[in-house]
Amino acid sequence: MGTTEKAGRAASRAPLSSSLSPSRAADFMRCPLLYRFRVIDKLPEKPSAAATRGTVVHAVLERLFDSPATDRTAPRARAMVPGEWERLLAAKPELAELFATEDGGQDPERLAGWLREAEQLVERWFTLEDPTRLEPAERELYVETALESGLTLRGYIDRVDIAPTGEVRVVDYKTGRAPAPQYRGDALFQMKFYALVLWRLRGVVPRRLQLVYLGSGDVLTYDPVAAELEAVERKLLALWAAIREATETGNWQPRQTKLCGWCDHQALCPEFGGTPPPYPLKVIPAQSDPPGQGRMGQV
Repeated sequence: MGTTEKAGRAASRAPLSSSLSPSRAADFMRCPLLYRFRVIDKLPEKPSAAATRGTVVHAVLERLFDSPATDRTAPRARAMVPGEWERLLAAKPELAELFATEDGGQDPERLAGWLREAEQLVERWFTLEDPTRLEPAERELYVETALESGLTLRGYIDRVDIAPTGEVRVVDYKTGRAPAPQYRGDALFQMKFYALVLWRLRGVVPRRLQLVYLGSGDVLTYDPVAAELEAVERKLLALWAAIREATETGNWQPRQTKLCGWCDHQALCPEFGGTPPPYPLKVIPAQSDPPGQGRMGQV
Protein backbone atom coordinates (compact mmCIF):
# COMPACT_ATOMS: atom_id res chain seq x y z
CA MET A 1 0.00 0.00 0.00
CA GLY A 2 1.46 3.36 -1.05
CA THR A 3 1.96 6.31 1.27
CA THR A 4 -0.83 8.34 -0.34
CA GLU A 5 -3.30 5.48 -0.03
CA LYS A 6 -2.34 4.94 3.61
CA ALA A 7 -2.88 8.63 4.33
CA GLY A 8 -6.27 8.50 2.65
CA ARG A 9 -7.35 5.56 4.77
CA ALA A 10 -6.11 7.25 7.93
CA ALA A 11 -8.03 10.42 7.12
CA SER A 12 -11.24 8.44 6.64
CA ARG A 13 -11.16 6.84 10.04
CA ALA A 14 -13.46 7.92 12.83
CA PRO A 15 -12.07 11.04 14.54
CA LEU A 16 -12.48 9.43 17.93
CA SER A 17 -10.06 8.39 20.64
CA SER A 18 -9.37 4.71 21.25
CA SER A 19 -11.15 4.69 24.58
CA LEU A 20 -14.14 3.25 26.36
CA SER A 21 -16.03 4.33 29.45
CA PRO A 22 -18.54 2.12 31.28
CA SER A 23 -21.44 4.22 30.00
CA ARG A 24 -20.36 4.04 26.36
CA ALA A 25 -19.66 0.32 26.63
CA ALA A 26 -23.13 -0.14 28.11
CA ASP A 27 -24.64 1.93 25.28
CA PHE A 28 -23.14 -0.35 22.63
CA MET A 29 -24.20 -3.52 24.45
CA ARG A 30 -27.71 -2.14 24.87
CA CYS A 31 -28.07 -0.87 21.30
CA PRO A 32 -25.24 -0.26 18.79
CA LEU A 33 -27.31 2.40 17.03
CA LEU A 34 -27.68 4.31 20.30
CA TYR A 35 -23.89 4.30 20.61
CA ARG A 36 -23.63 5.75 17.11
CA PHE A 37 -26.19 8.47 17.83
CA ARG A 38 -24.37 9.52 20.99
CA VAL A 39 -20.71 9.12 20.04
CA ILE A 40 -20.53 9.65 16.28
CA ASP A 41 -23.58 11.75 15.41
CA LYS A 42 -23.51 13.48 18.81
CA LEU A 43 -27.26 14.01 18.66
CA PRO A 44 -28.69 16.24 21.39
CA GLU A 45 -30.80 14.70 24.12
CA LYS A 46 -33.35 16.36 26.34
CA PRO A 47 -32.39 16.89 29.98
CA SER A 48 -33.73 14.18 32.25
CA ALA A 49 -35.24 15.04 35.61
CA ALA A 50 -34.10 11.69 37.02
CA ALA A 51 -30.53 12.00 35.74
CA THR A 52 -30.31 15.61 36.91
CA ARG A 53 -31.57 14.63 40.35
CA GLY A 54 -28.88 11.96 40.42
CA THR A 55 -26.22 14.55 39.63
CA VAL A 56 -27.40 16.76 42.49
CA VAL A 57 -27.50 13.87 44.97
CA HIS A 58 -24.03 12.71 43.95
CA ALA A 59 -22.70 16.24 44.46
CA VAL A 60 -24.16 16.39 47.97
CA LEU A 61 -22.69 13.02 48.93
CA GLU A 62 -19.31 14.05 47.56
CA ARG A 63 -19.16 17.49 49.19
CA LEU A 64 -20.47 16.30 52.54
CA PHE A 65 -17.06 14.76 53.19
CA ASP A 66 -15.49 18.22 53.00
CA SER A 67 -16.92 18.73 56.50
CA PRO A 68 -15.61 17.23 59.74
CA ALA A 69 -17.12 13.88 60.65
CA THR A 70 -19.28 15.38 63.40
CA ASP A 71 -20.97 17.68 60.88
CA ARG A 72 -21.93 14.92 58.46
CA THR A 73 -25.55 14.71 59.50
CA ALA A 74 -28.74 14.00 57.59
CA PRO A 75 -30.26 17.47 58.22
CA ARG A 76 -27.11 19.16 56.98
CA ALA A 77 -26.99 16.96 53.89
CA ARG A 78 -30.65 17.69 53.10
CA ALA A 79 -29.97 21.39 53.45
CA MET A 80 -27.23 21.14 50.83
CA VAL A 81 -29.60 19.94 48.09
CA PRO A 82 -31.03 23.33 46.97
CA GLY A 83 -27.56 24.85 46.85
CA GLU A 84 -26.20 22.01 44.70
CA TRP A 85 -29.16 22.42 42.37
CA GLU A 86 -28.43 26.13 42.00
CA ARG A 87 -24.77 25.38 41.37
CA LEU A 88 -25.66 22.89 38.66
CA LEU A 89 -28.23 25.23 37.11
CA ALA A 90 -25.66 28.02 36.91
CA ALA A 91 -23.32 25.68 35.02
CA LYS A 92 -26.09 24.32 32.76
CA PRO A 93 -28.88 26.93 32.36
CA GLU A 94 -30.68 24.66 29.90
CA LEU A 95 -31.77 22.50 32.83
CA ALA A 96 -34.35 25.17 33.67
CA GLU A 97 -36.55 23.65 30.97
CA LEU A 98 -37.17 20.67 33.26
CA PHE A 99 -39.61 22.82 35.22
CA ALA A 100 -40.82 25.12 32.48
CA THR A 101 -44.52 25.85 31.97
CA GLU A 102 -46.26 26.15 28.61
CA ASP A 103 -46.08 29.94 28.76
CA GLY A 104 -42.32 29.87 29.28
CA GLY A 105 -42.37 30.43 33.03
CA GLN A 106 -41.30 28.12 35.82
CA ASP A 107 -43.43 25.73 37.87
CA PRO A 108 -42.30 26.26 41.48
CA GLU A 109 -44.43 23.42 42.83
CA ARG A 110 -42.89 20.91 40.43
CA LEU A 111 -39.41 22.11 41.32
CA ALA A 112 -40.19 21.92 45.04
CA GLY A 113 -41.44 18.33 44.67
CA TRP A 114 -38.34 17.38 42.70
CA LEU A 115 -36.07 18.87 45.37
CA ARG A 116 -37.96 16.97 48.09
CA GLU A 117 -37.36 13.73 46.22
CA ALA A 118 -33.64 14.52 46.04
CA GLU A 119 -33.60 15.31 49.77
CA GLN A 120 -35.30 12.00 50.54
CA LEU A 121 -32.66 10.11 48.56
CA VAL A 122 -29.89 11.90 50.44
CA GLU A 123 -31.55 11.15 53.77
CA ARG A 124 -31.96 7.47 52.92
CA TRP A 125 -28.22 7.19 52.44
CA PHE A 126 -27.77 7.69 56.19
CA THR A 127 -29.72 4.47 56.80
CA LEU A 128 -27.28 2.56 54.61
CA GLU A 129 -23.90 4.02 55.55
CA ASP A 130 -22.54 6.10 58.42
CA PRO A 131 -20.47 8.96 56.99
CA THR A 132 -19.15 9.85 60.45
CA ARG A 133 -17.16 6.61 60.32
CA LEU A 134 -15.92 6.99 56.75
CA GLU A 135 -12.89 8.86 55.47
CA PRO A 136 -12.79 8.22 51.72
CA ALA A 137 -9.39 8.03 50.08
CA GLU A 138 -10.87 9.38 46.85
CA ARG A 139 -14.12 11.00 45.74
CA GLU A 140 -15.21 11.45 42.13
CA LEU A 141 -11.93 9.87 41.10
CA TYR A 142 -11.09 10.01 37.40
CA VAL A 143 -9.26 6.86 36.36
CA GLU A 144 -7.68 6.02 33.04
CA THR A 145 -5.40 3.24 31.91
CA ALA A 146 -4.16 2.02 28.53
CA LEU A 147 -4.20 -1.70 27.88
CA GLU A 148 -1.47 -3.41 25.84
CA SER A 149 -3.88 -3.54 22.90
CA GLY A 150 -3.97 0.26 22.77
CA LEU A 151 -7.49 0.52 24.17
CA THR A 152 -7.83 3.12 26.92
CA LEU A 153 -10.34 2.52 29.70
CA ARG A 154 -11.58 5.55 31.59
CA GLY A 155 -14.29 6.66 33.96
CA TYR A 156 -15.24 8.35 37.22
CA ILE A 157 -15.53 6.42 40.48
CA ASP A 158 -17.87 7.88 43.10
CA ARG A 159 -15.81 6.81 46.08
CA VAL A 160 -12.75 4.76 46.93
CA ASP A 161 -12.20 3.61 50.52
CA ILE A 162 -8.87 2.19 51.65
CA ALA A 163 -8.66 0.23 54.91
CA PRO A 164 -5.64 0.59 57.22
CA THR A 165 -4.58 -2.86 55.97
CA GLY A 166 -4.55 -1.55 52.38
CA GLU A 167 -7.73 -3.28 51.14
CA VAL A 168 -9.65 -1.23 48.59
CA ARG A 169 -13.41 -0.79 48.37
CA VAL A 170 -15.00 0.79 45.30
CA VAL A 171 -18.37 2.46 45.99
CA ASP A 172 -20.93 3.70 43.51
CA TYR A 173 -24.16 5.53 44.37
CA LYS A 174 -27.31 4.78 42.39
CA THR A 175 -30.38 6.94 42.82
CA GLY A 176 -32.68 4.32 41.32
CA ARG A 177 -33.92 1.03 42.72
CA ALA A 178 -31.84 -2.13 42.94
CA PRO A 179 -32.34 -4.41 39.93
CA ALA A 180 -33.89 -7.83 40.16
CA PRO A 181 -31.34 -10.61 40.72
CA GLN A 182 -31.39 -11.66 37.05
CA TYR A 183 -30.29 -8.17 36.00
CA ARG A 184 -27.56 -7.59 38.57
CA GLY A 185 -24.87 -8.70 36.16
CA ASP A 186 -25.39 -5.55 34.11
CA ALA A 187 -25.00 -3.37 37.18
CA LEU A 188 -21.89 -5.20 38.33
CA PHE A 189 -20.28 -4.88 34.88
CA GLN A 190 -19.66 -1.19 35.53
CA MET A 191 -18.07 -1.96 38.90
CA LYS A 192 -15.88 -4.70 37.44
CA PHE A 193 -14.83 -2.22 34.78
CA TYR A 194 -13.64 0.16 37.51
CA ALA A 195 -11.98 -2.68 39.38
CA LEU A 196 -10.07 -3.67 36.25
CA VAL A 197 -8.85 -0.11 35.72
CA LEU A 198 -7.71 0.22 39.34
CA TRP A 199 -5.99 -3.15 39.16
CA ARG A 200 -4.07 -2.16 36.02
CA LEU A 201 -3.21 1.22 37.52
CA ARG A 202 -2.22 0.18 41.04
CA GLY A 203 -1.53 -3.52 40.83
CA VAL A 204 -4.13 -4.36 43.49
CA VAL A 205 -7.47 -6.07 42.90
CA PRO A 206 -10.14 -4.18 44.91
CA ARG A 207 -11.33 -6.25 47.84
CA ARG A 208 -14.96 -5.18 47.48
CA LEU A 209 -17.30 -3.55 44.99
CA GLN A 210 -20.31 -1.84 46.53
CA LEU A 211 -23.42 -0.46 44.87
CA VAL A 212 -25.59 1.74 47.10
CA TYR A 213 -29.16 2.00 45.78
CA LEU A 214 -30.76 5.06 47.32
CA GLY A 215 -34.06 4.55 45.52
CA SER A 216 -34.81 1.27 47.26
CA GLY A 217 -32.45 1.34 50.23
CA ASP A 218 -30.41 -1.67 49.12
CA VAL A 219 -26.67 -2.28 49.16
CA LEU A 220 -25.23 -4.76 46.67
CA THR A 221 -21.68 -5.98 47.29
CA TYR A 222 -19.36 -8.17 45.29
CA ASP A 223 -15.80 -9.38 45.91
CA PRO A 224 -13.94 -9.75 42.60
CA VAL A 225 -10.93 -11.93 41.83
CA ALA A 226 -8.20 -11.44 39.24
CA ALA A 227 -9.52 -14.17 36.92
CA GLU A 228 -12.88 -12.40 36.66
CA LEU A 229 -11.24 -9.08 35.83
CA GLU A 230 -9.16 -10.76 33.14
CA ALA A 231 -12.42 -12.05 31.66
CA VAL A 232 -13.84 -8.51 31.77
CA GLU A 233 -10.77 -7.28 29.90
CA ARG A 234 -11.29 -9.90 27.20
CA LYS A 235 -14.94 -8.89 26.92
CA LEU A 236 -13.99 -5.22 26.54
CA LEU A 237 -11.46 -6.03 23.83
CA ALA A 238 -14.11 -7.99 21.93
CA LEU A 239 -16.53 -5.11 22.40
CA TRP A 240 -13.93 -2.64 21.15
CA ALA A 241 -13.35 -4.79 18.05
CA ALA A 242 -17.09 -4.80 17.36
CA ILE A 243 -17.28 -1.03 17.73
CA ARG A 244 -14.33 -0.57 15.36
CA GLU A 245 -16.05 -2.83 12.85
CA ALA A 246 -19.29 -0.85 13.04
CA THR A 247 -17.39 2.45 12.84
CA GLU A 248 -15.69 1.50 9.60
CA THR A 249 -18.58 -0.31 7.91
CA GLY A 250 -21.30 2.06 9.09
CA ASN A 251 -23.35 -0.97 10.15
CA TRP A 252 -24.92 0.08 13.45
CA GLN A 253 -27.77 -2.28 14.18
CA PRO A 254 -30.65 -1.11 16.40
CA ARG A 255 -31.74 -3.38 19.21
CA GLN A 256 -35.14 -3.14 20.87
CA THR A 257 -35.17 -3.38 24.66
CA LYS A 258 -37.52 -2.37 27.44
CA LEU A 259 -35.49 0.86 27.69
CA CYS A 260 -36.51 2.07 24.22
CA GLY A 261 -39.39 4.02 25.75
CA TRP A 262 -36.87 6.35 27.39
CA CYS A 263 -34.79 6.89 24.25
CA ASP A 264 -34.78 10.37 22.70
CA HIS A 265 -34.03 9.00 19.23
CA GLN A 266 -37.03 6.83 18.40
CA ALA A 267 -37.97 9.11 15.48
CA LEU A 268 -34.63 8.22 13.85
CA CYS A 269 -34.67 4.51 14.69
CA PRO A 270 -35.61 1.90 12.05
CA GLU A 271 -37.20 -0.21 14.79
CA PHE A 272 -39.84 2.52 15.12
CA GLY A 273 -40.16 3.42 11.44
CA GLY A 274 -37.48 6.12 11.47
CA THR A 275 -34.41 6.73 9.34
CA PRO A 276 -31.00 7.55 10.85
CA PRO A 277 -29.23 10.68 9.59
CA PRO A 278 -26.62 10.20 6.84
CA TYR A 279 -23.54 8.48 8.19
CA PRO A 280 -20.92 11.20 8.70
CA LEU A 281 -17.87 8.94 8.28
CA LYS A 282 -16.42 7.38 5.19
CA VAL A 283 -17.26 3.70 4.95
CA ILE A 284 -14.31 1.36 4.43
CA PRO A 285 -15.42 -1.81 2.61
CA ALA A 286 -14.18 -5.04 4.13
CA GLN A 287 -12.46 -6.14 0.92
CA SER A 288 -10.25 -3.03 0.97
CA ASP A 289 -7.94 -4.62 3.53
CA PRO A 290 -4.90 -6.50 2.22
CA PRO A 291 -4.83 -10.24 3.06
CA GLY A 292 -3.88 -10.85 6.65
CA GLN A 293 -4.57 -7.28 7.78
CA GLY A 294 -7.60 -6.40 9.89
CA ARG A 295 -9.28 -3.03 9.97
CA MET A 296 -7.86 -0.83 12.69
CA GLY A 297 -10.44 1.91 13.14
CA GLN A 298 -10.62 3.75 16.43
CA VAL A 299 -13.44 4.35 18.88
